[in-house]
Amino acid sequence: MAAVLLRLGFQIIILLSRSVYAFAQAANITKSPSCPEECSGNNVSIPYPFGIGDGCYISKWFEIVCNETDTFDGKSKIPVIRQFNLEVLEILLDDNKVRVNYPVFTSCTNNESTTFKVELAGSPFVFSSSDNYFVAMGCNNSAVMWSEDEKVSTGAVCRSPCDHQRSSRNGKISCKDTADCCVTSIPSDVHSFTTKIEPRAHSEEVVGESCRHAFLVENSWPLWEKFKISTPNAYFPVVLDWGIDNPSKTSLPIDLSVANDWTSVPLICHRGYYPSFNRGFTYSCWCNTGFHGNPYLPEGCQDIDECANSDYNYCGETRCENTLGSFKCIPARRSARLAIIIGISASLGLVVMLIGGWWSYKAVNKRKMMKQKEKFFKRNGGLLLQQQVSSNEINVQTTKLFDSKELEKATDRFNANRMLGQGGQGTVYKGMLLDGSIVAIKKSKIIDERKLEEFINEVVILSRINHRNVVKLLGCCLETEVPLLVYEFIPNGTLSQYLNNQNEEFPPTWDMRLQIATDIAGALFYLHSAASSPIYHRDIKSTNILLDEKYRAKLADFGTSRSVAIDQTHLTTQVQGTFGYLDPEYFQTSQFTEKSDVYSFGVVLVELLTGEKAISSIRTEDTKGLASYFIRSMEENNLFDILDDRVLKEGEKEVVLVANLAKRCLNLSGKKRPMMKEISMELVSVQTSRKASNLDQQKYEKAEYVRTEMYDQWVGSTSTTLTSCVDSGDHGHLLTISS
Repeated sequence: MAAVLLRLGFQIIILLSRSVYAFAQAANITKSPSCPEECSGNNVSIPYPFGIGDGCYISKWFEIVCNETDTFDGKSKIPVIRQFNLEVLEILLDDNKVRVNYPVFTSCTNNESTTFKVELAGSPFVFSSSDNYFVAMGCNNSAVMWSEDEKVSTGAVCRSPCDHQRSSRNGKISCKDTADCCVTSIPSDVHSFTTKIEPRAHSEEVVGESCRHAFLVENSWPLWEKFKISTPNAYFPVVLDWGIDNPSKTSLPIDLSVANDWTSVPLICHRGYYPSFNRGFTYSCWCNTGFHGNPYLPEGCQDIDECANSDYNYCGETRCENTLGSFKCIPARRSARLAIIIGISASLGLVVMLIGGWWSYKAVNKRKMMKQKEKFFKRNGGLLLQQQVSSNEINVQTTKLFDSKELEKATDRFNANRMLGQGGQGTVYKGMLLDGSIVAIKKSKIIDERKLEEFINEVVILSRINHRNVVKLLGCCLETEVPLLVYEFIPNGTLSQYLNNQNEEFPPTWDMRLQIATDIAGALFYLHSAASSPIYHRDIKSTNILLDEKYRAKLADFGTSRSVAIDQTHLTTQVQGTFGYLDPEYFQTSQFTEKSDVYSFGVVLVELLTGEKAISSIRTEDTKGLASYFIRSMEENNLFDILDDRVLKEGEKEVVLVANLAKRCLNLSGKKRPMMKEISMELVSVQTSRKASNLDQQKYEKAEYVRTEMYDQWVGSTSTTLTSCVDSGDHGHLLTISS
């Protein structure tokens, strides 16, 4: 009994004294001693999977060459990623990032300048959306960046004025006191992109320097200290995210498909996903706690000997014994009697301490969790949301504040298998609440002041909307590090997915397309004219239209929507939106009206008619946008050449009516576009007329069927009579009937 208590006492002492610590130590970083660790005369370390020379890198994407360049001190060599010809400034092995020098896009004329950047195409590298910004500089500058890596084009728009207004952000980078400057975020998972620089239309003349610049830059770079771009060939630091592609074809240290045990395996690996990356998956690894080294080398993670340095263990005067990934403190030998006394006393004392310590820990931890939740609640806009509730801006009867534990349980702790989709604002997961209802939960990526306003704005807008063709917001959660929105679950994805990935079981027939157009038109008519105060959606596109179990359309994503006064005609805002759906009049004037939503709806209407994407690199430069392509086809009487085959076959005369309606929606002058009320009524009329025509056709076919049946019965009866006559020998009568 005494021996058992003695062992228990020592185990409890070790358990209470054990602590978690971080340890870093220099180790071999290259694949072999013959592989250089850096370029001669340059202090940038080149760790594996990167490498200099044959056999020193994991694949062609990670090959580094040392290029000679001129410096103030003479000649020196700099590391360059060979496949991209980009200078390496730093390789962050633990974060799977690499900092490179990236060129500035410059235009010193008043003409449009377009640059195509495809260095990373097909590689396991992407431009980091969390570490970079897109910047436009120069007087009267309009710069656009868009990417077509994914199925739907996304982009960023930046416009710098000439009036020396300061543009600021609460992120890591801002224009601060720099004049003629604009900063915005970039889309996620970008391998290649196009940049266009052009003068802003209908603006004041350029004063002073006429050159305009656009560039990507790391968001921690002090832009205000580097605001003068002295040469056309200037460079700024840019961060790339990377991973290891096709692990079965490379010599990684372990099987990445096997789950790792945190207590014994020196290496932890994680599988990431890039939606636009051809091979789908990449992998990243790091050394577990208690190990150090390069995780991409065979046996690269080596055990740390904590006993070799007293700073990394707490054994004191007792003996330290190193173990794999950890260490043990071995007490000195004493007499058995003294050990028993100490063991019993220590055990009893520790039991009391444990009980008291456990309750204290629970109380402190509970208080800490409450403070953390309160901190997150305030940071995520909880006070602003409460203010909206008190002012009756939010319907508290339909909008619920969810508990973070409930949503974690609903999504299996946000398991990757529950992921429905991922975009620039965040990730959407499928979840099941305690009452068994299925919901969609959107988890934001990061929160800054602008994103927070969009989040609160979406809660306020959706809580005031009650329409069957608008996705329903069930509630939100503000207690987590980033806020969560809970929507009704819409099972059949987006309209863009439905049109581009044809569903053989439920193909997009003309009747279904017409119903979807009618649904969205009705929803926009409600937002513009029937809501308590008019609402401009400001981001109408096929990826923001969801399809329910009956393939009825529901409008979603109200993060950039705005509610306006009844007598207000427009909003003056910084231009933002999705390239291809953006109203040209809004882009020129920065004034968003309800007719701007009409233009975006017109693009969606053309997508339904043609099955084409809003932006396509397959078409010519002047018809890359679907709107201009459609208008030109109608003006040249080539409408039927661009219509979807199913629409052309099933649509009949209604197609021309809908096409003319779309053309009116896409008029460059907002005043000449129809109101959503008029559009909704016309689509309902077309749909009603088609249903009536189909009903008449069914009645006609039914009448023809009855007439045919009666004829067949008459012919059968006549045949029987003739046969009877033949059997009775009345041949003369038979001949008379035959003639």
